Amino acid sequence: MQNEFFEKVGQILEQARSNAKTAVNLSMVYAYYEIGKNIIEEEQNGKERADYGKYILKGLSEYLTENYGKGFSVDNLKLMRRFYNVYSKDMIGEIVFPQFKNLPATETGRKFFLSWSHYIKLMRIENLDERHFYEIEAARNDWSLTEFKRQFDTSLYERLALSRDTEGVKKLSTHGQVIEEPSDLIKDPYVLEFLGLPELVQYSETELEKHIIDNLQQFLLELGKGFTFVGRQVRLTFDEEHFRCDLVFYNRLLKCFVLFDLKIGELKHQDIGYPNFFKIQTYYNTVA
Repeated sequence: MQNEFFEKVGQILEQARSNAKTAVNLSMVYAYYEIGKNIIEEEQNGKERADYGKYILKGLSEYLTENYGKGFSVDNLKLMRRFYNVYSKDMIGEIVFPQFKNLPATETGRKFFLSWSHYIKLMRIENLDERHFYEIEAARNDWSLTEFKRQFDTSLYERLALSRDTEGVKKLSTHGQVIEEPSDLIKDPYVLEFLGLPELVQYSETELEKHIIDNLQQFLLELGKGFTFVGRQVRLTFDEEHFRCDLVFYNRLLKCFVLFDLKIGELKHQDIGYPNFFKIQTYYNTVA
């Protein structure tokens, strides 16, 4: 009983530390935006000297480093200048996240939701719609920088866009991934590089299933929103015949079960017919 109490108090402190860290990180992002703004204004005021920009950055770097420590190299100051250039014109619309509802706004009404490291990565994305999508999804899902990089490196935006029309692709950039019907969950293809499969000539479906189970957390992230794991090799019954399904998940947004029948090699007609053969209510009645 005492251990539960100790853990509960510990969780309060962990949450407080996390909130404090988030607040500090966001404060620095706003500060870097203002620094970038002031650098550009100063450079414009001194534009009669061709080398004034280099001079002011070098002098500012020396001053800030001496008075405020590391993190203010000339290269970093250039990033802050670029940050202002990009985000003083980059409006993301009225995307409101509950945890950020009290954030201040810049003079253009822009708000920032992520760490400085996230925005350094975002600034490298030239496609504006794609950049907005990743910013929304990273904030909404609390992606770490590592997870954000993985989602970008595996082309999440492009994979979701493949299954949408022009209006649907535009919606990705203004609202992120919104789940309204089953097709909204589909990625084409799914990327499972985190399974760490060795380079073998051939795999079995059992081996693939084992690697997925061993990396279940990453697999759930790759599947997308709302998935929870139910079981592996689940027995299903239809018209008094028994079948085994490799992996079964439940999606809380769609309020339905999602069945995975793993196949190695080229997909055949009978492979498609097999999962379509089942009905959700049949599974619901037999899985217990």
